[in-house]
Amino acid sequence: MAKLAAKVYGDALFETAVEKQKVDELFDEVQQLRQVFSENEELMHLLTHPKIVKEEKISVIEKVFHGRICDELMGFLTIIVDKGRQKEILQIFDYFIGEVKQYKKIGVVYVKSAVALNDGQKARIEEKLLKTTAFVKLEMHYQVDEKLIGGLVIRIGDRVVDSSIQTKLEEMKRELMKLQLA
Repeated sequence: MAKLAAKVYGDALFETAVEKQKVDELFDEVQQLRQVFSENEELMHLLTHPKIVKEEKISVIEKVFHGRICDELMGFLTIIVDKGRQKEILQIFDYFIGEVKQYKKIGVVYVKSAVALNDGQKARIEEKLLKTTAFVKLEMHYQVDEKLIGGLVIRIGDRVVDSSIQTKLEEMKRELMKLQLA
């Protein structure tokens, strides 16, 4: 149910951003707001507390954010609280951020390697991915995983390219296990 709410409200905010030609402005503000909400447990606790009436919650939102965020986003937060969806605020923001990245053709890439990659290697990976995908910009995330032994595992969305030695050894093991010795 929470995923559905995130999609419905995230889509509504995205459509507003496109309609009003404020995609970049709302994208930046939502990223900052997401950070504020994720780092401020007291604010989230207050907004989700069942004994605090929604009028008080809306008043707090207005006092904290009025003049600091655009009117569209202020109205959006008010609607979320009014509809009782404040528990899903981070999921809604994540959905919106994902939609904007897709709209702006920004790919989010996760690269695992057995050893830390130098700047030249990272640049070559990014250049190759830009050439082989429809993205115009990439948001790169690198991680070292020594269990890979060698090679890379690259994940973009739900697509994975696994050229790690660990995976190749596991595939060889599976194939050898299938063989029956005569």
